Amino acid sequence: MKKLIFSILVATSILSCKEAKKQEVTEESSEIETVTKPEIKLYTFDGGDIGVNNLNLFAQGDTYKGDSLQLGNAFYLVKHPKGILLWDTGLPEGLIGNPAYTTPDGAFTISRKDSITNQLTSIGVSNDQVNYIAFSHIHFDHTGAANNFSDALWLVQTPEYDYAQGEEIKTNGFYAPDSFNTLANVKKLNGDHDVFNDGTVIIKSLPGHTPGHQVLFVDLPNHGPTLLSGDMYHFTKNRNDKIIPQFNHDIPLSEKSMVLFEQFVKEKNAKVYIQHELSDFSKMPKAPQFLN
Repeated sequence: MKKLIFSILVATSILSCKEAKKQEVTEESSEIETVTKPEIKLYTFDGGDIGVNNLNLFAQGDTYKGDSLQLGNAFYLVKHPKGILLWDTGLPEGLIGNPAYTTPDGAFTISRKDSITNQLTSIGVSNDQVNYIAFSHIHFDHTGAANNFSDALWLVQTPEYDYAQGEEIKTNGFYAPDSFNTLANVKKLNGDHDVFNDGTVIIKSLPGHTPGHQVLFVDLPNHGPTLLSGDMYHFTKNRNDKIIPQFNHDIPLSEKSMVLFEQFVKEKNAKVYIQHELSDFSKMPKAPQFLN
């Protein structure tokens, strides 16, 4: 009889432990399920049109000799519960209302239809509401409207900032330093930067195209991991063939950054949007619509 009672007690104890563990697992699973990404919105805007009349500039040797291509020039705004980040600003606003402009060397024909202030108004954002401004890099087609945001915190890689303050930039036609010379509120970066400290919006340092070129990773709650390329690539064929423009600041460093970029894409299973690629621009909902 005693042995029977002992056996029943042991069995009951084992069952109780199993039930307790099952309850712990259920509670842990419930906790995991309740962890959600913050409500982030990614808006896409039109920063102008770029007609490339000499596409061979975007390669070394004669890869694209005699070719031309029409490029887009997107810029973006990220709305996060903790603030607003503006990524790039498009071509110079002096182009608005004027005929398309062809550069003296004939290499590019550029135009812009609308101001950044007017475009942001379409989503109910004023210039002074932008908390952070960052450029993939400081070539003139990305900084054209930057001085509208002198109150924002400029997130810039230290080598890019140092180049902007140097003498060489003054004689390089790919830059227009006067377009961002009112940005006095500066945070210098030395590598990757988590903008809102939650892993959802990350600036990744991938130099080469310019001294401090960077790309933007946005982990959207529904659309998923999304990567804005900056000028890591300019069009799809550039990426497929791993072709580096002859005007890049540092070609060997560009090669290394391309490898790191693709590794990051694979690691995050990210959707890549090439900012100058017209077909990628057409995929994105345009403001006031958004990705989330």
